[in-house]
Amino acid sequence: MTTGHSPPLPFAHEAAGQTSFLSFAPQAAGQAPPLPFLPEPAGQAPLLPLAHGVGAQHDLPLSPFYAYAGAFTALFVSFLGLALLWSASRFRGDRAGRPLPASLQRLADSSVTRTALRVLGAALALFFLAHLLLGPDDPDRNPAPGALYVLLWVGLVPASLLLGPVWRLVNPLRALLSLRPPTRPRPVPAAVGIRPAAAGLLLFAWLELVAPDNTSRPVLLTALAVHLAVQLLGAARHGAAWFAHADPFEAYSSLLARLSPLGRRADGRLVLRSPFNGLDSTPETPGLVATVCVLLGTTAYDGLSDNPRWITTLQTSSLGPTATATLGLLAAVALAAACYGLCAGALRLLNRALTAPLTSFAHSLLPIALGYLVAHYFSLLAVEGPRTVMMAAGTDNAPSPAPPLGPAGLAVLQVAAIVTGHVLGVVAAHDRSVRLFPPARAVAGQLPLFALMIAYTLGGIGLLIA
Repeated sequence: MTTGHSPPLPFAHEAAGQTSFLSFAPQAAGQAPPLPFLPEPAGQAPLLPLAHGVGAQHDLPLSPFYAYAGAFTALFVSFLGLALLWSASRFRGDRAGRPLPASLQRLADSSVTRTALRVLGAALALFFLAHLLLGPDDPDRNPAPGALYVLLWVGLVPASLLLGPVWRLVNPLRALLSLRPPTRPRPVPAAVGIRPAAAGLLLFAWLELVAPDNTSRPVLLTALAVHLAVQLLGAARHGAAWFAHADPFEAYSSLLARLSPLGRRADGRLVLRSPFNGLDSTPETPGLVATVCVLLGTTAYDGLSDNPRWITTLQTSSLGPTATATLGLLAAVALAAACYGLCAGALRLLNRALTAPLTSFAHSLLPIALGYLVAHYFSLLAVEGPRTVMMAAGTDNAPSPAPPLGPAGLAVLQVAAIVTGHVLGVVAAHDRSVRLFPPARAVAGQLPLFALMIAYTLGGIGLLIA
């Protein structure tokens, strides 16, 4: 290609027959053929191939009518059932959970376990850096890009859901900071919250979805240098507590871990719990809304980025593809935030006693964000994850495994993930509503949230089948 701009994402999610980050291979039997290049407008550089499979009609053989009707029915039935049968709050947040055996607690909390995990994180970070610096500057032969965009970014989703906030335990920056002589750090101001982490997540999304040549060594080294500078300068002033506020991967993992069956009670006891109780215990910290809206908006933009109309817009825009894609990414995040802000304003009008409508229901957006992440990245992890591991083990130009699901199975999984995430969000919002609103207004008070979730659902499915 001669455009000078890499595809919106360097990895193929589930494009039929795609076996490498940047190239198409012959399709497997029974699969739809890969899309050709789009027609070139006069005087323009060649348009981008569709590197994504998510959102492409040829990969998702699903009737729009049935997808929308099924999603709306699931949301409406769940909302109606909750309104009739769920009149009092049932979730207990960080007071709930069945304690795990004391021996397991001692093992999890022992200094040996914590040290081993930090050593593991540091070793993996050095392995990544060695490949990035010394390996070939080719994502088809170097596992470093896949380690960042697939194993870390996407792999943190199942790891955090199963094991809790794992990045906090293996974060190599925490291991590096522990080597420094003890100092008296300054506390991070409460008003900061996790806003720096939200900004970091947005910048990482820009790197993944927009930045030109985002798998090349110079781009990745520059991004890594900026990340290290921000994190280590903040930690030099505020100590290890800075990472919980500013490390985007730590905030990302910690929020997803709210839906893990493993958790901590308020007394520090390791417990098995309902994910709803973990979700209910999400701290209403400054920056929570921004972080969740970044996750929603950037994942939505990921679904848009391989739409043929959007690709044509990128290549014909007078601003250039990178500037146009950047504005599109920011617009997607702003739209997600604006919709939630309007919903919070309506909630405040319905109950003047609700002092913090923005943060009071922000936890209910986490299952929605998780549903989007599963829908968009499941097959990316299943296909490119093993391929990255094979390259790291020394296999040169490793082939991609066959996708675990065919087009029909993938379509069902994606729609089911989005709908399930929204249904879980409806349950979480309803429980919080009956706790915060007077009984006579509990159902009517959550109508703005219900409307918001319908809008998010329709938009999410629309990005899959448009």
